[in-house]
Amino acid sequence: MVDSILGAVELGLLYAIMALGVYITFRILDFPDLTVDGSFATGGAIAAVMITHGYSPWLATLTAIVGGLIAGAITGLLHTKGKINGLLSGILMMIALYSINLRILGKPSVSMRGSDTVFSPLSDQGIWVILPLIALGVVIIKLLLDTFLRTDLGLALRATGDNSRMIRSFGANTDSTTIIGVSLSNGLVACSGALIAQQSSFADITMGVGMIVVGLASVIIGEAIFGARTVFMATLAAILGSIVYRIVVAIALRLEWFEASDLKLLTAVIVIIALVFPTLQRTLKQRSLAKRRSAELAAASTNKGKEVNR
Repeated sequence: MVDSILGAVELGLLYAIMALGVYITFRILDFPDLTVDGSFATGGAIAAVMITHGYSPWLATLTAIVGGLIAGAITGLLHTKGKINGLLSGILMMIALYSINLRILGKPSVSMRGSDTVFSPLSDQGIWVILPLIALGVVIIKLLLDTFLRTDLGLALRATGDNSRMIRSFGANTDSTTIIGVSLSNGLVACSGALIAQQSSFADITMGVGMIVVGLASVIIGEAIFGARTVFMATLAAILGSIVYRIVVAIALRLEWFEASDLKLLTAVIVIIALVFPTLQRTLKQRSLAKRRSAELAAASTNKGKEVNR
């Protein structure tokens, strides 16, 4: 069980980079970007092909990030310049990326067994050495994202999602900020895809299916448990939410009544619970306040009646 949980934490940290990308579009831009399912596989495909052709795994990972940036930028252009609905823009790009990824891979899957990856130097190390190093890398990416979101461009990006009309009245180009935000989001998603492919030693054409739901689950679970009052806490919550999600899945799959084929169903149930929980919490809080207020009014009315009788 301990090994299973440690493996889940490792996967959660790698998927946390994707969760940070989903956070940008889902929470900051309020943009329903389904490109994620395609760009995740794009990152894995580019990394796998370059590594099997003898390129440096770090160069392959950087190239995968560039591929994700380009995919996200095209989605942003379709939405802002092509005036296509945001949801439809993501769907169109996701569909296009399926064929593009198949072209990149050349076949449905590519194995990297025997090739050097970014994890190869750590292959002889224990999990207690690997986990802190991966965590350090994720924290560095998180801090860089936090720093970017505090710059003028980052503030314009956040304002675009909050109130695009207001930020336009100050002379900001919301089309540019939307394109940059969606592009950055998919760059992070592709980075996660490249790392996951190297960690598992293969890239598959279907490896990105359902990734948007996994990303949303991580963000929503993190916000529900840890809160998201500031940008620092929101990005930290996305990372921790990704780890919690992976641990919950790992534990659930070890139970007898769950099978590996139930993973997608389990993901949907977790997301539903995470979405309903805050609403249920607010409802219970409002009912509690209403009962307290009713009790106070009843007590005040009783006291007033006693005074009148005197």
